[in-house]
Amino acid sequence: MSITAERKAELIKEYATKEGDTGSPEVQVAILTERITNLTEHFKSHAKDNHSRRGLLKLVSQRRSLLDYLKGVEESRYQTLIGRLGIRR
Repeated sequence: MSITAERKAELIKEYATKEGDTGSPEVQVAILTERITNLTEHFKSHAKDNHSRRGLLKLVSQRRSLLDYLKGVEESRYQTLIGRLGIRR
C-alpha cells in the first residue's frame, strides 16, 4: 500500500521545481496521488477494509487542500500539474 523509497525518489526528481526540492506542492501532490492510486488498487481485492478507506479519504482531502492552495497561488502551475497527473477536477 505504501510506495517504495525508489519510487518516491523518482517522483521527487520528476516533479521537483528545483534541485533538492521535496516540499513544493507539485511534489507533495504527486506523492499523494501515487499513494491514492495504490490504495485504490488495494480496495479492488479488499472491499471491506474500512480502516484503510478512512486513510484514503484523509489523503484525498490533503491532496485537495494542496491543489486549492496551488490554484490560488499560480493557476498555470495548477493546470500543468493536474494535466501531468491526470487528475480530473
